[in-house]
Amino acid sequence: MRNAWIIAKRDLGSFFNSPIFYVVTTVFLILYSFIFFNILNFFSFQSLQAGQLQSMGMNMNLNEMVIEPSLQNMSVVLLMIIPVITMRSFADEKKMKTFRLLLSSPVPLREIVFGKFLACMIVVTVMILISSYSVGSLFLLGEPEPGPIFTGYLGVLLMAGCYVSVGVFASSLTDNQIVAAVLTFGFSLFMWVIGWGAQAVGATTGQILQFLSIVDHLDRFLKGMIDTSDLVYYLSFILLSLFLCHRVLDSNRWR
Repeated sequence: MRNAWIIAKRDLGSFFNSPIFYVVTTVFLILYSFIFFNILNFFSFQSLQAGQLQSMGMNMNLNEMVIEPSLQNMSVVLLMIIPVITMRSFADEKKMKTFRLLLSSPVPLREIVFGKFLACMIVVTVMILISSYSVGSLFLLGEPEPGPIFTGYLGVLLMAGCYVSVGVFASSLTDNQIVAAVLTFGFSLFMWVIGWGAQAVGATTGQILQFLSIVDHLDRFLKGMIDTSDLVYYLSFILLSLFLCHRVLDSNRWR
């Protein structure tokens, strides 16, 4: 996979040497920070009424009331941000007339696809790591449980991997970056809301829709549980999207 890393470093250089990464990261941090501090402010307000809440049987849990909803909202912000990151993957190559040169290189196609995916994932991971200052500050204010924090971030990264893989696939379908971004956002949002129709159909179909919903698999991660079915879902989602991207690019070689 040395060639994949070379492709990834090439793309990372274009990210970090352009204003796109810094603008996107700034927007992401502003949106996420605004949401986080509003959730924290609401928690602080409830803490002032802790005596009354405890008498009603409600416990003040930092993980459940601050970290869990913050990470859920982070996944929503990433849903809007990641298409902007992935839209350049192959669409920009086609627009700059370097796509044919890339396909004719001695690098195996699977490593090109993985390299593009890896570059975008590194960018997203850096953004998420920068935003972790928020959770880190909670250890100065209280005693959150580290287990659900670790699994929660793992779940967010896996979900982000699904968004990125869809974005790389969508970028392979067109030479227009805006079209690639819209396709990525539209399909990712559809996989987010597909579970909403579970109650309107039969029991078996409803279970299938809920399993296909990308957000339902995040819930257990946020609660500190790592379920094999959730890992299989996210990894299968990523691999399928990258496989489809590979097939699309492979078909372009013969046109």
